[in-house]
This record gives sequence, C-alpha cells and structure tokens, in this order.
Amino acid sequence: MTRSCVAIAGIFWAVSGLSAAPRVDWLLDGREYPARVEGTADGRQVSLDNGLVRRVFRITPNGTTVGFENLMTGESFLRAIRPEAVLELDGVRYEVGGLTGQPVQNFLKPSWIEELKADPAAFQLREVRQGKTEARFAWKKRREWMTSDPPWPPPGVGLTLVFGLPSGSHPNGGVHGSPAAEGGIGVEVHYELFDGLPLLSKWLVITNGTAHPIRLNRFTSEVLAVTEAESAVGSTPSWRLPGLFVETEYSFGGAMGTLDMTPSVHWLADTTYTSQVNFELRTPCQLECKPPIGPDQEIAPGGTFTTFRAFELALDSTERERTGLARRRMYRAIAPWVTENPILMHVRSADPKAVRSAVDQCAEVGFEMMILTFGSGFNYESRDAKYQSGIRELVEYATSKGIALGGYSLCASRGAGTPGDNTVGPATFGVMPCLGAQWGHDYLEQLKAMMENTGLTVLEHDGSYPGDTCAATNHPFHRGQADSQWVQWKAITGLYEWCRARGIYLNIPDWYFLTGGSKTGMGYREGNWSLPREYQEIIERQNIYDGTWEKTPSMGWMFVPLTEYHGGGAAATIEPLREHLPHYEQRLANLFGAGVIACYRGPRLYDADETKTVVKRWVDFYKRHREVLNADLIHLRRADGRGLDYMLHANPSGREKGLLMVYNPLEKEVAQELSIPLYYTGIADSASVREQEGTAVTYQLDRQFRIELPVKVAARGWTWYVVESALNLNQ
Repeated sequence: MTRSCVAIAGIFWAVSGLSAAPRVDWLLDGREYPARVEGTADGRQVSLDNGLVRRVFRITPNGTTVGFENLMTGESFLRAIRPEAVLELDGVRYEVGGLTGQPVQNFLKPSWIEELKADPAAFQLREVRQGKTEARFAWKKRREWMTSDPPWPPPGVGLTLVFGLPSGSHPNGGVHGSPAAEGGIGVEVHYELFDGLPLLSKWLVITNGTAHPIRLNRFTSEVLAVTEAESAVGSTPSWRLPGLFVETEYSFGGAMGTLDMTPSVHWLADTTYTSQVNFELRTPCQLECKPPIGPDQEIAPGGTFTTFRAFELALDSTERERTGLARRRMYRAIAPWVTENPILMHVRSADPKAVRSAVDQCAEVGFEMMILTFGSGFNYESRDAKYQSGIRELVEYATSKGIALGGYSLCASRGAGTPGDNTVGPATFGVMPCLGAQWGHDYLEQLKAMMENTGLTVLEHDGSYPGDTCAATNHPFHRGQADSQWVQWKAITGLYEWCRARGIYLNIPDWYFLTGGSKTGMGYREGNWSLPREYQEIIERQNIYDGTWEKTPSMGWMFVPLTEYHGGGAAATIEPLREHLPHYEQRLANLFGAGVIACYRGPRLYDADETKTVVKRWVDFYKRHREVLNADLIHLRRADGRGLDYMLHANPSGREKGLLMVYNPLEKEVAQELSIPLYYTGIADSASVREQEGTAVTYQLDRQFRIELPVKVAARGWTWYVVESALNLNQ
C-alpha cells in the first residue's frame, strides 16, 4: 500500500498565528474559511484572507505585495518585494507598483517596509477597489450529467489595485512624446480570493487613455520573489519548488497533464538575490507568469487589453495524494464544468441508419451521449444545407431518446495551412494550420455554424491548438510571429467559451480546462489496444491509477475499442461481444468502478440479450453510486498482476462517503485483510461498510483513521464496498 496522507490529519491544527483550537480540514469541509478583504486602521495596508492563505498589500507610498502567507503551515512565501507587474509598451519596460531599498533578498522584515521608497518611474497606485468574484465567461450547466450543483463563479472576494503612469515619465530610456510616456495609461491589477480554498487568482487589465494607439509588446502579470524550497551550494539536476502550485488559462500542449502544459508559468533564477546559497545564483525562487512570446497587441485609444488569469494554490503538504487532492478541488471550483461526466459511445459510422440503431442501444442501456467519431464519415466542416439538415434530423432523434449527439473534428496535423505557416520551428503535431490565417478563422466559424444549424451539443476537437507560432506576415488576423501565439490562443479559447455558454460538451485532448474544456485523455497509449485482451485489463487499471493523481475521474476519458483498433487481430478484439463477455465485463468493471467514462468505439454496445444485461448492470451500478464514484480517488495499490489492486472513492459531503473497488487479476481466489484509510471520507470514529448490496458491518477507525477490512475476491474477479458513517446511520 502506498503511503497515505492521513498521518498529517493531526497536524493540520494549531500553526503559527492561528487559534490553538482544532480546525476543520479544508479538504473535508471548507465552510469555515470565507474570504474577506481587510484594511489596517492606519490605511497603509490591505489584505486578502480566508484563514488558509493571506496576501498583504502596501498601498503607500506605492502599491505592492508585502506579505504572502500560508496560514495552514505558518510559512511565508515572500522573501522580497517585487513590482506587481512588468509591461513592455512601445518597446519600453515599465514596472507597475513596487517599492525599492530592501537591504537583503533573503527575507522581508516588517520594520524595513516603513523605510522603502516608491520608484518614481513606475506606475503609481491611484485607487483600491473591492468586490466579489466574477464569472470569467458564461456557463450553461448540464445538470443531468452532474451529481452536484457547483456555484459559478466560485464565491469569494475581489480586490483591484488601480495604477497610473505619471504624466511625462520616460523610464528606462523612453522617448518624450511617445504614447506610453504621455501618461493616460492605466493598469488594473485584479485579485480574487476564493471561499474555502487556499487559492488566489490574478490578472491585469491595461487601459489606453491616450489619443494614440499603444502596443503591448510583452507583459509579466505576476512577479514574486518566493522563499526557496531548498538551498544547494552547487548545481543540482532537479530543484524542489516552493509549495505553491501555479496554473494559468494560457495552457496548451499538455494533452494528459504534463509539466509543460502551462508555458506561461516560469520558476526562474533570481540573479539579484546575491546572498543565496547557490554559488551560480541558479536557485529557482522567482515566479513569473508571462507568455513565452508576445502578445504584441495594439491597444487602440480608449481600448483595453486583458491578460490571462493566473491561479496560485498554496499547498499544506508535500505528500503526493494530498497535493493532488488540493489540485482536484481547485479544478472543481474554477472549472466546475469538469464535474459533468456523461456516459458516452463513439459511433464508428455516420450512416443515418447506423446512427439511429446506436442511439436506440444507448437509450436501452442508459448511455447519455454519442459522438460520431473519427473515421465515421461525419464532416463538421460541411457547408451543404442538405447535409446539415440530415444531421439535424439525427440530433432530434437522439434528443427524443435522451441522448446528446456530437461529432469529431481534426484541427492540427492536417494539410490545411497556407504558405508561410509555421516557418519558425517544427509544428507540435507535424502540421498546424495557423488559426490567424483566413482558413483558421473560417474553420472555427464553420464549427459554430454547424452546431447552431444542427443542434449538435458535443464537440470532440482533436489536435487542438498546441502553442505553435507562425511567422507569416500576410495573414489577416495576426501580423507576424510575435503576436501569432496570442492570436491563435484567443481564437481557440473563444470557440471553447462560446461552446460552454451554450451547454456544448468539449472532449479535447489537451489541457483547456480553465477555458471551457470538459475532458481530456486520462493517459494511455493507443497502440496498447492492439495487445491481447488480458493485458489490456491490467494496463487499463494502471492508466486510471496514474491518470487520477491530478485529475478527477470526470476529467479524463479512457478508450474501449469494441472492434479491432491499431491491429492485434482476434486476440485483441472484443467483437463479437457475446463471445468475449467476461473480458467485456471486466472492462466495464474497471471503468465504471473508477468513475472514469470511456469512449466505447464500435457499431453497437451489445449483440445479444446477455451482453445487453451485462452492460446495463454496470451502467445501473454507476448511476446508483454516481455521486461517490465521481468523487476523488485515493490511491491505495496500483495494479501489477501480482495481487489485489484497489482504490477508494472518498466523498465527505455525501451519504455514501466511500466506495472501495478491489480487483483480483490472479487465477485463484484471494482472501486478505486490507488496511483502508478513511480520513478523506470525513468519517472520524465508526464506519458502516457493506460489500455490494450485502449486510453492513460496523468498523471502528484507529487513530490513523484506518479500518482493517477482510476481503475475499474470486479468481479474475472484483468486488466493491460501500462506506457510510455509522454515526449518521444510527441517528
């Protein structure tokens, strides 16, 4: 069994600056931690605070962050003062806020702050505003696919620091008379702090109040001199980063959740920190949030430019499960559409007769969504009115049966570009047509038109924009390489936000969750589906185990090729389904037992009454326990083919507070006592546990919040245990 995070439960309480009374763990119940804005009596400071994290701002003689505290651990993230942002306008660098004169960069004493000075060349604080959180874009909820009703926007408070550039200033060699040097440029630095989460967001709004256009060459929306997580005298191949997980909306190129999925988050060396331990001054202890290139955008007179938002999550542990739980809780709050988790089928043929037959089967067994998959013959880009009318008829038929219908479209890795596309470096997927070209604009508009004209409510968008740049200078929607990344990101996220406002579900193999994406791949290699069936069973459970450390079950899809896929022949193929029913049921048990929805790709879901019975049994199981199955997975033992493997769903706010799935890959029955950690179920004393629909047994939790559970699992079999609070059941 992997190391459980329940051991930290007893040390979440009294930390520096907090009450000595026990406090509720925010991962179990965040209601004790409402966000608030507080000012000091002397009017010199204002702070954002929710009892989990606090960020403090000095507002005189200029605005800047002077404190950033992890209240869960009592540690300070901040070691030195930096400007609130850095802009390059018309080729001139400007700092926004900040104070100068700190004598050493290792730490920041409160007494020093009184002696620090404002830089007269920087943007100066003019106003402080407070308010509530605001929705980033509209979201039409699909409650039929959800087990909760998460609020949108996530509740909390907002704080805005408004800065202006002194008239006539020309810092860093700026030229008198240039638009930026005339003053009239405003910068709003927006912050939000969320209720019940150690999470802040930050973004900039730049306003051009001059009579001239200005060009925003580059921006850095966050600059933090962060306390280093480790000090190494010499070089080291990998550095431990501070306990601050940072992600921005400017995320792409990380299909399954890789470190490069957020190319706008940079942990950099700070060469001004000359008193650090590392001789080469390479400690990654300065956080900067900025695009890797550009945006190189013109702001017209009277116009504004809004940056992407950064989200900063304070972590209270280095333990993998707990940090993963924190991230998963963050996604549920700031991208709550990921809690939609419909049961879906990939239909291999777009022939109307085949589609209607598949719709009927989906309705019979309780599936909720159908996608006309790649290779089906469906064409999202067709402008033919007759073709669109036929698709609308299929949508109406599916809707009458309670099935949402959508289709597949390929964006990248296709020969649809124009001369000059991707002349800088290789494209991520071999070919990436520029979305700033006329073709790109027309393609995205066509997707919208198809959805509007037909009523399709699902877009499976393959090869979404991965961050490639384009050096063409003859494209109508960007002017060159420097602005091409920003323009293409805005184009693709504009489509996704448009979809989200209309309740259109988005399957995207990339990390677009914060801008509307519903689901990406859980993490698998397509070629593995050509392996023998018995290998696929265990590999599938490994993929789910590995893919749910940072993703909720609903955020990742798996894949079940009902017909042959990438080869493998009869040994790899499930069809005919009734001839391989034990394997088919194993796959259903793997997936529905994990709360992970797969793309079941083929012409049908069942081929006989006995097959239909098996599929419906597992769909019914999922729907009966849907709330807990869509909750977080606690990783207990990864599948390895050598013994039992098992994972626990934990849902402290539900009646079913846990559901343990146990699998036996061996050719013999296994009886074993398992030590099961129940801390994250929210149960503190006694648990009522029943195997499947059997009689419940009461277990007392030990002081590590564990129970010792005897299990017996048949050869090549599985079972599950539902966990409830014995105390609540007895009341």
